[in-house]
Amino acid sequence: QVQLVESGGGLVQPGGSLKLSCAASGISNGIYSMNWYRQAPGKQRELVAASPSGGRVNYADSVKGRFTISRDNGKNTCYLQMNSLKPEDTAVYYCNVVDWNAKQYWGKGTLATVSS
Repeated sequence: QVQLVESGGGLVQPGGSLKLSCAASGISNGIYSMNWYRQAPGKQRELVAASPSGGRVNYADSVKGRFTISRDNGKNTCYLQMNSLKPEDTAVYYCNVVDWNAKQYWGKGTLATVSS
């Protein structure tokens, strides 16, 4: 059974930091890419950062220089370090995993709220 367990969301003031984690298990075909998406209220879900195996990480323009995606392949875990947070970063953040058969899996999401 595939499980993606996210953690690390919460309430932070503008300029603060949060670190999200996503632990994946049960993906029998192996993990090709681990990614983070977010969905703000009233908006469509958007890709925030992607970390493909053997490829370059990439970021949405809105988070470049502030967010960092990383992976621990031994633990099938992905992280999203979010610094210099802005109110417009408020969203539910979803972990997304793509296996080597291009099948996608989604976490349930973790809410990050940036507010004073």
